Amino acid sequence: MGFPAPDGAERTAAASKRRAMLVNAVVYTFPVDKMEEAARLLAAFRQATLREEGCLGYEVVRGENDHHGTVLLLEKWRDQAALDAHTGEEHFERLCVNGYRLIAASRQQIKGTLLE
Repeated sequence: MGFPAPDGAERTAAASKRRAMLVNAVVYTFPVDKMEEAARLLAAFRQATLREEGCLGYEVVRGENDHHGTVLLLEKWRDQAALDAHTGEEHFERLCVNGYRLIAASRQQIKGTLLE
């Protein structure tokens, strides 16, 4: 015996919630000699960010082999207001703006929503 299939209203509500969720993917490259410093800053930043009310997920992925100096941040936010609040946090200024962004060689951001 399985769970009953969601009715149309439940499916619509679930789809609406997924559409409202914002995904922010940011790729940084760091000089190899700055990678350990960047990793420490990013780990502290991740822990602080996960405690934010509107944060639904925050992963830091470090590249391997030819991509050793590359880091992917995969962020999930309740909505744009939650992401906006994130950029006003003390740890954002201290660890991101005045931390790992200063030692990054490049940064590329893609903001969007999940595909159905």
